[in-house]
Amino acid sequence: MERIDTDADIAFALDELVIIDPRLAPIREQAGIVDLRRSLPGFSSLASIIVSQQVSRASAEAILGRLVQLVDPLTPGQVLAVEEALLVQAGLSRAKQRTFLALAAALETGGLDLDALFDLPAEQAIAALVQLPGIGPWTAEVYLLTAAGHPDIFPSGDVALQAAVGHALGLPGRPDSRSLAGIADLWRPWRSVAARLFWAYYRQQKGRDVAPIP
Repeated sequence: MERIDTDADIAFALDELVIIDPRLAPIREQAGIVDLRRSLPGFSSLASIIVSQQVSRASAEAILGRLVQLVDPLTPGQVLAVEEALLVQAGLSRAKQRTFLALAAALETGGLDLDALFDLPAEQAIAALVQLPGIGPWTAEVYLLTAAGHPDIFPSGDVALQAAVGHALGLPGRPDSRSLAGIADLWRPWRSVAARLFWAYYRQQKGRDVAPIP
């Protein structure tokens, strides 16, 4: 399985996507720079995605900034060792505290191996992650896209992607998750780069970056 590791990988995949679906050619032109959006795999990357759940990018950045100051270093062992009050002070909701603790415990006990996920088919890797409380398909998909560099992941539950695809393709309304997943099937095996393309398109159209923190 090829990984999306470099800007050259992005450019190659975009060329392939335009061949697969010529409708994407003008969207690519309007999107401007399509960012790589890669992060180092591991607990810290997944933690930042969990923080980003259901909050604005600005709020997520503020919470993450406080978290890394209060829980230093941001490791599974340190999360399990700190007092709950520090997680509250960072701005984590009760649900996200529970997710952090469950994830940290799974990594510390060996119940979850984030490195091993990279070699699994997407469906199996997602299934392993969503076993944990508070980690749903969106969180798992974004982690595999950004940290694992998986080439064929499309987070169809992402509201910004729904809005961007609906607008760019001239659809009568914003597609829901199931409809968007069906649309994105056409962009296999480069759905991860298609997601990056539409995040970039949204940024150009709306003037703000709403893609998850990489």
